[in-house]
Amino acid sequence: MIYRSVFSNSKLSGILAAQWYCMTQFQLYFSLGREHILDYKNGYDHILFVVSLCALYALRDWKRVLILVTAFTIGHSLTLALSTLHIINVKADLIEFLIPLTIFITAVSNLFRNEENLSDRALQLNYAYALFFGLIHGMGFSNYLRSILGRDKSIITQLFAFNIGLEVGQIIIVVLFLTLSFIVTDLFGVSRRDWKLVISSAIAGVALMLMKDKIFW
Repeated sequence: MIYRSVFSNSKLSGILAAQWYCMTQFQLYFSLGREHILDYKNGYDHILFVVSLCALYALRDWKRVLILVTAFTIGHSLTLALSTLHIINVKADLIEFLIPLTIFITAVSNLFRNEENLSDRALQLNYAYALFFGLIHGMGFSNYLRSILGRDKSIITQLFAFNIGLEVGQIIIVVLFLTLSFIVTDLFGVSRRDWKLVISSAIAGVALMLMKDKIFW
């Protein structure tokens, strides 16, 4: 009876230790994912992309923006997993160039769209942009994630937590930008068209400089 009690306690302790380890790992990589996308010094390219996706929308369009961000998340979740697990392998130099290219294309396309009356076709095109470009950004995220994982072979929890952290970071960026847009356009009376032109043009200019710095040929 004493042996069984000791064995049971030992087994229970092992289970609790494993659960604590998983929770600690989740919290760690969740924070790393969130901080990575909110890093305005080293990761501002991803911030620029999320802002360029939202530049056409107002605070009242939050449902459309939620779908947009979800499409981006689906895209980068897929390639983040595949790249981190070494199922696909794309040269880092190419990805580093393609990321600012996606920002530039998204920002420039905003200049030719009517922010006041987005058609169903335009909305679907935005979602397709977000999904496809999310695939590229996911490979960029994977470079960072692999660098902190090292030789750790059990990465499912870390991968999931990191991705959730990225998503929370994106939502924070969206909320801040839409709130700023509301203040500028609804409270200060700046037209949505002018606001869109200023934001998108500025982002396109920064993306061009990033592309120039990341030329790999």
